[in-house]
Amino acid sequence: MTRLADIAAINPRLEVRPSPDAPVSFVAMASVDADSGSTRRGESRRFSDTAKGYTQFKNGDILVAKITPCFENGKIARANLTHELGSGSTEFHVVRPDQNRADPRYVLHYLRQPNIRIDGTRRMTGSGGQRRVPEAFIAELDIPLPPLAEQQRIADALDQAAILRQASIAAREKLNRLRFSMFLDRFGDPAQNIRQWPSVRLGDLVFAIESGHSPVCHDRPAEGEEWGVLKLSSITSCEFDPSQNKALPAGREPHVRAQVRPGDLLFSRKNTRELVAACALVRETPPRLLMSDLIFRLQLKPNAMVNSAYLHALLTFPSKRRMVQELASGSAGSMPNISKSRLLELPIEVPAVAEQNAFVAAIEKLESLLDANAASMRRLDELLRSLQYRAFRGEL
Repeated sequence: MTRLADIAAINPRLEVRPSPDAPVSFVAMASVDADSGSTRRGESRRFSDTAKGYTQFKNGDILVAKITPCFENGKIARANLTHELGSGSTEFHVVRPDQNRADPRYVLHYLRQPNIRIDGTRRMTGSGGQRRVPEAFIAELDIPLPPLAEQQRIADALDQAAILRQASIAAREKLNRLRFSMFLDRFGDPAQNIRQWPSVRLGDLVFAIESGHSPVCHDRPAEGEEWGVLKLSSITSCEFDPSQNKALPAGREPHVRAQVRPGDLLFSRKNTRELVAACALVRETPPRLLMSDLIFRLQLKPNAMVNSAYLHALLTFPSKRRMVQELASGSAGSMPNISKSRLLELPIEVPAVAEQNAFVAAIEKLESLLDANAASMRRLDELLRSLQYRAFRGEL
């Protein structure tokens, strides 16, 4: 075992200052893919445009988002840039492994373990949307250090598991694109509404927007007869994932009114700009799961003349979701938040119920495939966690 700071430079300074016109790859926080553990290539800029007020790094460095909720969302990735030099958000910690001692892929897989995110979240300093993982937490991490050849073997095995997971994510994206295409064919783009469907306020369709509570919970999912409180990641993909919850401590009284039920339409009111306004329809759910205070439940009126599955498809259609995300407000540095009052004013396009029902029937098989994909993703996540656990304990 060794400290990470003994085998990697943490937030290193530039060794040589580039010329003002030198090209760099600019990487915003949104360019970090939490699923793949990689970044986009980055937008080409001149060094002089990013020399001040940004984090500097190199191609191949590991970027660790330090601010909430990006760190908890798993934005820990290896820079995959067009240019040798990169610049980006000041909310990155940079980890540059000494490649004579540590394989960068091995270090990346180590940092992407769920327990690292849990421990890092506990060590955050600051308040509200300004909480950050301190540099000292990264530097002082104890990492097992087998010989380089063994690190590379472990990284290869974890890479293969990650590739399987990415294939499942790609399949889900294709299914969602097909759903969007079917929606577009039948209803047109809701942002333009060229078919002139009637439009009403969301407040005219719901009799309540409820939210739950966020008590201090265990850093593990609920087991057996325990109650669980949903994490935001339970709906981030716009598909309901009940495994993403935290166990309510024994003796803590659950708010039963916030229990998740089949048929619920759940909505994330607060998250990063790219993830806020996720919406998921609960088709099936285990018992004893509760909403958190960051999740709304949209309760439709019995005579609302809108199908909940249609409303889910509408709110997750890309152009409509961007409209909903524009409702989010917040001061600089805080997480965007959508208030109930603003959400109630959202215009909703309402085709005839027969049209909605025909669309829902047409995508029923597609939804079954998405449910199967979600189950597969949960199994792959369990496999990857198991492999990570064994790999860094010398059991792989």
